[in-house]
Amino acid sequence: MSRIAQLFADLRAQDRTALVPFVTAGDPAPGVTVPLMHAMVAAGADLIELGVPFSDPIADGPVIQRASERALAHRVSLHDVLGMVRAFREQDTTTPVILMGYLNPIEVLGYDVFADEARAAGVDGALVVDVPPEESHGLVAALQQTDLDLVYLLAPTSTEERIRRIGSVASGFVYYVSVKGVTGAGHLNVEAVGARVAEIRRLINLPVGVGFGIKDAETAARVAAVADAVIVGSAIVERIEVLAEAPQRIEQAVHEFLAGIRMAIDGRHSTPS
Repeated sequence: MSRIAQLFADLRAQDRTALVPFVTAGDPAPGVTVPLMHAMVAAGADLIELGVPFSDPIADGPVIQRASERALAHRVSLHDVLGMVRAFREQDTTTPVILMGYLNPIEVLGYDVFADEARAAGVDGALVVDVPPEESHGLVAALQQTDLDLVYLLAPTSTEERIRRIGSVASGFVYYVSVKGVTGAGHLNVEAVGARVAEIRRLINLPVGVGFGIKDAETAARVAAVADAVIVGSAIVERIEVLAEAPQRIEQAVHEFLAGIRMAIDGRHSTPS
């Protein structure tokens, strides 16, 4: 059983929801990322989504685009990101890590080489935004050979046929994009999200994480009531951006924010005295 599958099985047994933070590797500087990953785990993160900087993103809003620009200014590459995961694994061998990014850097490296190097570094899976299931056969085969999960996005507009098709190739979990638009955009209607998550669960047998639009503890707690994972990205990256010129303060700021999210998520299970 993969680390991701084991995580969701354990959380299901505990009636808990996963907290999945996203940060861009190398933002605002390469030396920040690995200590920040450890700080997020200490704050209660269950799985880390690590963004691979890319010059031409199609799913990222302005906040995460600027994070990629800051990382790329330091020439952070896919090889560097794998090195960060390898360094993280020197102290943490249990927290799953998935890479979020775009196909071009993987194609340059080659599917098989990417899969082998990612596995050797301690990566657990990948979310490749611009690979539809119809064109994913080579990547799927390479990842399956190395027991890495391929996480897919589902949109509010995804049809039943589309959800089933993605379910046939996805593994680990699926990521439901809770609002139309790019990261950080839109107002989150949790009731509508809950109905959509229920529909997705009816069609595919994978945990469902919900992201895009989760900006505070209250919203995270409400989403946790309907999802298997709460994914928080832009709200974290905004805090990193504010402190880009004071990187020594980033770990504490992100830790405090995520700890509040963790408490809110877990608090939904508590019984009033």
